[in-house]
Amino acid sequence: MSEAASLSAVRVRAPGKLNVFFQVGEVQPDGYHDVASVYQAVSLCEEIRAVEAPGFSMSVRGSVDVSGVPVDDRNLALRAARILAAEIGYGGGVHLEVVKDVPVAGGMGGGSADAAAALVACDALWGAGLPHATLHALAARLGADVPFALMGGTAVGTGRGDELSPALATGRLDWVIVPAEGGLSTPAVYGHLDALRASGGAEVSGAPAVAPEVLQALRTGDAHVLAPHLRNDLQEAALSLRPDLARVLDLGAEAGALAGMVSGSGPTLAFLADSPEAALEVQIVLSAAGLTALHVHGPVAGARLLTP
Repeated sequence: MSEAASLSAVRVRAPGKLNVFFQVGEVQPDGYHDVASVYQAVSLCEEIRAVEAPGFSMSVRGSVDVSGVPVDDRNLALRAARILAAEIGYGGGVHLEVVKDVPVAGGMGGGSADAAAALVACDALWGAGLPHATLHALAARLGADVPFALMGGTAVGTGRGDELSPALATGRLDWVIVPAEGGLSTPAVYGHLDALRASGGAEVSGAPAVAPEVLQALRTGDAHVLAPHLRNDLQEAALSLRPDLARVLDLGAEAGALAGMVSGSGPTLAFLADSPEAALEVQIVLSAAGLTALHVHGPVAGARLLTP
């Protein structure tokens, strides 16, 4: 560890993500699934303020319902702080003030963004100066989505989703996000997908791989080219558990979205639009239907320090 930082508090912002493409392989003997994913970091972000403290603690607030967010070691952000302290041999602690704007249990990786932000914040607060590769390795110990929240941009994820390689994506993509009330458990959605596949109710994928057409579409930066190639193998299971979401997908299509899908394990929905103006139109129609609709764009940077 380098000499202690002179800062007594730091702020870090980290993005939520969408899975532009998500193919899920068969369940493995250890209960996990190999996946092939294309992640895109979007402009709906989490923010953490890390303050010197004798022990480890955290508080949570935000624009979304945070009543179910734990503030003990079940929280990935607090676990991230402890892991980094152990890595560098730091004997003190930290208080994390988390401000959440990414839907909780909504399939957009908000908890993973918090963990990535905590790693960057504590690294700066404690003057550790760890190389990116070390932070990435620590992030991978916390969950498959945490390394991507560090990286940001657009990336291909394989293995458990944490083996990342940047994807060439030009231009800006505009999305309308519709958070749904009541989260979906990621393990429950994967388990339901396995059950549907076992019963013949869902297609069984082969070895997961990102379709070349998706990468070609991202290189064009054209939402019209990308729209037909959006894919999420978890969508069928999520819609089976939450059939009310299907009507919202239909409504988004009627409002002019190029495509709509369940984000990750859901229940948040994401609609691709062909321009900021078109996204605004979709947002207005969905809002008029009594839904919360948020206009976001991607790709954006990963976890980064903010000026004091």
